[in-house]
Amino acid sequence: MTTPDHPSPEQGPAQPVSPDRVYRSPSALVAGVLLLGLAGWLGGDALFVGHGRTPWLALATLLFAVPLVIAFTLRPAVLANDHRLRVRNPFRVVELPWGTVAGFRSSFSNEVVVESGTKYQLWAVPVSLRARKRANRAKMREAREAGRPGGRMPLVPPGPTRAQNDQIMDDLGQLWEAREKAATSQGEVTVKWAYEIMAPAAAGAVLLAILLAVG
Repeated sequence: MTTPDHPSPEQGPAQPVSPDRVYRSPSALVAGVLLLGLAGWLGGDALFVGHGRTPWLALATLLFAVPLVIAFTLRPAVLANDHRLRVRNPFRVVELPWGTVAGFRSSFSNEVVVESGTKYQLWAVPVSLRARKRANRAKMREAREAGRPGGRMPLVPPGPTRAQNDQIMDDLGQLWEAREKAATSQGEVTVKWAYEIMAPAAAGAVLLAILLAVG
């Protein structure tokens, strides 16, 4: 859920809240649900049926692994509205007013670059080289079909001409270009660490190390 910005008295009345466009990785969400289900099944069985040190080992493993699964699968998201871009990565949340953004880069990962030169990876919008190749093949196929004489209909249905995540980057770039000069899009970059993820994972790692050390 998003909350409205609270301007200082000098800024005048609060600006209307702009709804977020939320971008996430469907495959990561599916993987996260499956992994959590598997962890709950195996870990729960060890906790309630295991003997000796097994329940403690299961508890430590779950405490360490579950936050990491959530961090890398369910948590990542990119939320964009008319005022700012919010990047929720596994261990931190970066909020960037559009006025601080210098551009976007796509190579082996998708990144947003701020004016200082700092780059932040968009975990929720991963690069799919396979999707890019499939979209390029579809574009070439459409070009060949369009060149057929007599205005004949394509022999095969047209496919997407851009990979889905590349299209998302295009959309973010267009929103940035449209809003970067707006008065409500100015401010400073803020970074908040996800201690709610890091703390239980660290506690589980310490407990697991102690249990393994004492044998």
